[in-house]
Amino acid sequence: MGEAVGILEVYGLTCAFMAADAGCKAGNVRLENFDKNKPGNAEELKVPLLVTVKFRGNVADVEAAIHAAAHRANELTGVVQQHVIPNPTKDTEKMLKLNAFDKN
Repeated sequence: MGEAVGILEVYGLTCAFMAADAGCKAGNVRLENFDKNKPGNAEELKVPLLVTVKFRGNVADVEAAIHAAAHRANELTGVVQQHVIPNPTKDTEKMLKLNAFDKN
């Protein structure tokens, strides 16, 4: 049985760091690399960069981390989406390793 993953997409890098900090303090989780996305309608958004924060651990800790992180993000610029996947498939695991911050 694999680890759960919590995925939180927020507006902006500063918000992502603040949300990640809150999530890590709320549960016994490991933080994975952030990912970024600049959507086609970026100029219409309050912050033109979407950042995804990923937490790993057991389901209860990941849920606690996502809850705390989303609460903190909503105090700042806001949450786009949030999800917990209790036991990701191998194919999903491969995709979770991709991130746009690695690109030049």
